[in-house]
Amino acid sequence: MLAIAPVSLAQKAVAEDPTGVTATEIRVGATFPFSGPASALGNVGKALMAYVEFINDKGGVNGRKIKLIALDDAYSPSKSVEQTRKLVESEEVAFLFSPLGTASISANVKYANTKKVLHLFVLSGANKFTNHAEYPYTTTGLPSYDTEGKVYAKFITEKLPGSRIAILYQNDDLGKDFVGAFRSYMKEDFGKLVVTKSYEAADPTVDSQVVSLKSSGAEAFFIAGSPKFTAQALRRSREIGWSPLTVIVNSTTSVAGTLAAAGLDNAKGVVSSTFLKDPMDPTWEQDPEVKSYRAFLAKYIPAADVAETLYVAGFVQGEILQKILEQCGNDLTRENIMKQALNLRNFSPSLALPGSAINTSVNNNQAWTSLQFESFNGKSWVPFGKPVGAAD
Repeated sequence: MLAIAPVSLAQKAVAEDPTGVTATEIRVGATFPFSGPASALGNVGKALMAYVEFINDKGGVNGRKIKLIALDDAYSPSKSVEQTRKLVESEEVAFLFSPLGTASISANVKYANTKKVLHLFVLSGANKFTNHAEYPYTTTGLPSYDTEGKVYAKFITEKLPGSRIAILYQNDDLGKDFVGAFRSYMKEDFGKLVVTKSYEAADPTVDSQVVSLKSSGAEAFFIAGSPKFTAQALRRSREIGWSPLTVIVNSTTSVAGTLAAAGLDNAKGVVSSTFLKDPMDPTWEQDPEVKSYRAFLAKYIPAADVAETLYVAGFVQGEILQKILEQCGNDLTRENIMKQALNLRNFSPSLALPGSAINTSVNNNQAWTSLQFESFNGKSWVPFGKPVGAAD
């Protein structure tokens, strides 16, 4: 009896380990578009993977290494469903973290919440993911498109009062949420002043839409799409001699991934927003946190272009992951991980802009709720004004 008691206790301890957790490891799942039409966004995933390697090299978190299983969904909702189910049902991850892409996340959000699998800091600003009552196991890692869109609508209408605004948008939740934000902010003026054209993610180009929008006589051009089509639209508008006040969304501001493809000269003067430091901004040249980030890139992603701000996004997601796990201590039940994800207080990742902090709670499942305007000078982004939110 005494000889088998320790075995029974050991078996009991193993049986009680939370899903995806052992004494030495926690398994975390993610999906990214490492291939496909939005493969540039896969750099976010590469940086997150590198950050996890960086943390594991230092011993992990609370004595456990993080095993990040990051799968390619090719920016395809059906592929994302397949890969997400694999992570949950075959890989048995403790939770899902940082999946990227509005359509892909949309395809999985009900599944994750029905299964009560944590779906944390998803990289989409789609408004529906901020509905914590409907999706209690989901938190977001980007400002909502409603917040971002209203900030841009206010900027354009104050800069060019009464002017016509052309909007090119991706025909999915991403694009529609931005159009909805403009409609909500502008109210009756929307119908009078705004002309819109949509495109499908599978379209080869947006050239015809851009030509059509130019013919409207618009003095402002807002592009609500993915990096590939944003680059096409910027290039095409300049090719046809159209140089309106141009605003792009913050997920497409990568110099290396979007603007270089458009032609840096074609992107000169473009306006967007951010909530993170740009390592190429001379303002941060002597910033110790940016110096540390540059050293991280040199060691863990040696071929990386420092101008690629998508790596910054992945790095910051890694810091959020680390912070949550640190707060969990040794209690890595899904219940406690969720509790800590909604208990980030005045947490400023190292590359967050001064004054920007994450404050989640049971009433706020969003990491970021304010943005800093920036304009592109042909080489790098230059901040202007002060951080603003939808209510400002």
